[in-house]
Amino acid sequence: MQRPLSVTILSWAFIAAGAVGLVYHVTELRSGDRPADVVLVLVLRMLAILGGGVALRGANWGRWLLLGWMAFHVVISFWHSASEVAAHAVLLIAVILVFFRAPGSAWFRRDAVTVA
Repeated sequence: MQRPLSVTILSWAFIAAGAVGLVYHVTELRSGDRPADVVLVLVLRMLAILGGGVALRGANWGRWLLLGWMAFHVVISFWHSASEVAAHAVLLIAVILVFFRAPGSAWFRRDAVTVA
């Protein structure tokens, strides 16, 4: 089965967002200001990269990881602006539509033998 283009685009978007955020936030480690928070952000960025990579391969847990990652961002957006909440909510809806509608679901339900 060929991977749906929407799954490919969204998975690569998560990989790109994770990588850009990782590079951006790693510079904050030098400042010494709240290193535990920075490490948490770096781990979250690595999870986006991991989720995008395994979603490209068709691993079902990858789409759930990315769904959780995006839902987490909606929740933490409530401590920021309303526009940020709205933007993350729109992205969460996009994740749900791409990964859980028919073409995306079919990609993630393939036989486990074909994923490797």
